[in-house]
Amino acid sequence: MRAFERSLIVVAAAAVIAVGAGSAVWAQGGEWKAPADAKATKNPRAAQKTDKQALANAKKNIDTNCQSCHGSGKGDGPAAAALPPPKPADWTSAKVASETDGELFWKISNGRGAMPPWKHLPENDRWDIINYIRTLQKK
Repeated sequence: MRAFERSLIVVAAAAVIAVGAGSAVWAQGGEWKAPADAKATKNPRAAQKTDKQALANAKKNIDTNCQSCHGSGKGDGPAAAALPPPKPADWTSAKVASETDGELFWKISNGRGAMPPWKHLPENDRWDIINYIRTLQKK
């Protein structure tokens, strides 16, 4: 087999892999549920839900890491329109409000589709982000 033919085969294989990976992201548009054990996980930073410094640090983390997709918290960031489904969550929605802190922690930590996993953020930072998200929801 000549080098040119081998190159065509490599390019075709790469295209098939890329399309398959893209399809997997599109296929994730269904309901996103955290595992049962995550649902039961308690927020160890619940006492900091009103701590102004912890919330300010969470806001800073959100501005750096989340704002481009989640925007003002409504999933309306500048990058949101270009993302394939599932679209960024609206943190002010009844759906997000109905999820436990443990479920949100699991989702932030593990990601899905265009939402990257944020396990590299310290745990306390991720919990404080959840506490901040709760401040956006209707009481």
